[in-house]
Amino acid sequence: MTKRVLVTAMSFRRSAEGLALLKDNGFDVVLSPYERPLQEAEMLEQLDGIAAIVAGNDAITEKVIAAGAPELKIIARSGVGYNTIDVAAAQRYGVAVTNTPGANTRSVAELAVGLMLSLARNIPRLNERMHNREWPKSVGTELGGKTLGIVGTGNIGREVIRRAAAFEMNIIAFDMHRCGDLVDKYGEIYRSLDEVFAESDFLSLHVPAIPGTVNMVNKTTLKIMKRSAYLINTARGELVVEKDLAEALQAGVISGAALDTFAAEPLQHDSSLFALNNVILTPHLGASTGDSAQRVGLMAAEEVIRVLSGIAPYFPVKPPLL
Repeated sequence: MTKRVLVTAMSFRRSAEGLALLKDNGFDVVLSPYERPLQEAEMLEQLDGIAAIVAGNDAITEKVIAAGAPELKIIARSGVGYNTIDVAAAQRYGVAVTNTPGANTRSVAELAVGLMLSLARNIPRLNERMHNREWPKSVGTELGGKTLGIVGTGNIGREVIRRAAAFEMNIIAFDMHRCGDLVDKYGEIYRSLDEVFAESDFLSLHVPAIPGTVNMVNKTTLKIMKRSAYLINTARGELVVEKDLAEALQAGVISGAALDTFAAEPLQHDSSLFALNNVILTPHLGASTGDSAQRVGLMAAEEVIRVLSGIAPYFPVKPPLL
């Protein structure tokens, strides 16, 4: 019987090579009817005879995994973050969970820098006013000579640092695991988390949503920041207490923010962030480039093929240590 692969990840649909690889290896590819992440009930509707899921930010709960077992063998995350997947439950049911580290690193890093430039020069608002046939004036700020704080010096954080260095920014960073090669290249950049919040002109988040990082940007930490500072989040929405950020932006506690990820996605219509003119909002598209989609798609497809062929995956995800 032909093994069925459910594709819920929109990014994977843009990978012609990934889709072709699955089909060429004899798998029946089933595309989700929804062009967005699925909720638990919607996932449960799609599981009949499914041996593998190529997942986006879908709610893959223990109930979903239990319903898919024993046919379900692998959840291949088309991307890096896996906070919407119950990895511990998957392990209990013998379902492999994989991701695609490094495949979207460049795309996310470039968006983070693009958002920094947009904040520094107020590009979105000026563009909007020009399209309204106005001729606005605006005084921006340069990136050169400013301090960029990076929270998380993994793959994406490192790529942002490389690009920021080309703008002659001063780099400081926080990470529980310091990278010696970054210190060798950029000097003693590591600081305490409070120091990074306090000293940064631009603060960019690049950590996963885990117990130690969830809600790390809140009323208390925002008050540590400079009034002239800007926050950029292309990592996980759960890192930021959005209500606290909205209040801080409205009160001028910090100058502005740019957010690509949100605690609840899509961003809820009643969010107070919509009413603010000093925040840039993008719909979680950091990895949404054709280049990234091809790399991610191939990696995810290869992991599905390995596991369904009885071979161990290259990029397994393990439950976090509590």
